[in-house]
Amino acid sequence: MPISDETRETAQRIVARYPRTRSALLPLLHLVQSEEGYVSPEGVAFCADALGLSKAEVGGVATFYTMYKRRPCGDFLVSVCTNLSCQLLGGEEIFSGLKERLGVGHDETTEDGAFTLEHAECLAACDFAPVVTVNYEFYDNQTPASAVALVDAVAAGDRPQPSRGEPLRTFREIERQLSGAGVPDEVSA
Repeated sequence: MPISDETRETAQRIVARYPRTRSALLPLLHLVQSEEGYVSPEGVAFCADALGLSKAEVGGVATFYTMYKRRPCGDFLVSVCTNLSCQLLGGEEIFSGLKERLGVGHDETTEDGAFTLEHAECLAACDFAPVVTVNYEFYDNQTPASAVALVDAVAAGDRPQPSRGEPLRTFREIERQLSGAGVPDEVSA
């Protein structure tokens, strides 16, 4: 999928905010995900060209961070913490319940493209364990039943309010926000 002209213009504005162009790599990877739903080979090449980097340098960063997806991600990325605190309080059972409900395993996307499910090593919310995030928004103190109810509500078109933070957005919407694309240039400088 070719990168749109609008995304190219947005990328130029993002790059201009940084004294060193290389510093714009993480925001540009989010921008690519906001358009494509993942960091495609074309997205890697686009970032490399925009920043004067090699594709290997960009690919190395994109594969290092788990927030950058290398396969198309669903509209809603459901992450289940299965690290120690969450594990002890039922994280694995939550993951199993969602796996059964959605019919997909770790890092897989439902056939309709609505949900991607993943184990998360740590979501840094041990006080609220077990934790599930949907597109990086927190849903605290989950149970297998409440996590399935959360996914069912999203599937029905609802956007349940997270335990804290911003209202729930789609994966592409949150990726655009994370890129800084909506931030006025004079504010971010």
